[in-house]
Amino acid sequence: MSSIVEETPRLKLKERLAKVGEQVQGGQVWSSIFRPGSIFRKGYTDSPRNRSYVVMNSVLYHLHPVKVKRHAVKVSYTLCLGGLSFFLFILLTITGIFLMFFYSPTAANAWDDIQSLHTSVTFGLMVRNMHRWGAHLMVLAVFLHMARVFYHGAYKAPREFNWVVGVILLTLTLLLSFTGYLLPWDQLALWAVTVGTNMMGYSPIIGSQVRFVLLGGTEIGAETLLRWYVLHVLLFPFITVIFLAIHFWRVRKDGGISGPL
Repeated sequence: MSSIVEETPRLKLKERLAKVGEQVQGGQVWSSIFRPGSIFRKGYTDSPRNRSYVVMNSVLYHLHPVKVKRHAVKVSYTLCLGGLSFFLFILLTITGIFLMFFYSPTAANAWDDIQSLHTSVTFGLMVRNMHRWGAHLMVLAVFLHMARVFYHGAYKAPREFNWVVGVILLTLTLLLSFTGYLLPWDQLALWAVTVGTNMMGYSPIIGSQVRFVLLGGTEIGAETLLRWYVLHVLLFPFITVIFLAIHFWRVRKDGGISGPL
């Protein structure tokens, strides 16, 4: 008798959790993130048809679609801003790898390496200027791309999750640009990082901890340069590539580039 009394609250709790799960899976936020055919969608059953549907929903399957809408190839509609942003990211990756061969992230050598890159390395000055101006142009291109999507209403259903991914990519673009600002280790970079980390220090609850982690201590030093170098060449590019893949995949799965109103 006592066991039955104990199991009754558990059953009620399971029923409530099941109802909450159904409401979440049936909501707009959940359906905007997980496409039809996903194992996380409501009503998914393990069958050969659904398993093949999951495979066809993969990102690699949709990088080069069989056909696109006519308006999607018009320069006057998209202004090629999305493709231009991706091209600049590839350009920055290639030029950044070139610069890594001639740069060491140490306080004693960083500035001298930049100077020798300008004067001693073949095409060094040209490649660095391509990297620097490409970073500025990428920030501008991504911002204009977001503005174009907003004013064309391309963020509306079923593309609302991809809009969130785009906002994340814009944030990552700004972080990549800002972390690269310190690497020359000159006065302009030092003061920019001082202002930026002081602003982060005023964030609620974890501001001081975030500032300590980014500086590698209580003030700017050699550890700061090394940490921002790792963020710039490893962490942020890695995260950006992941979100780019998600972004491209969702463009295809959400019906391609949205058409004119």
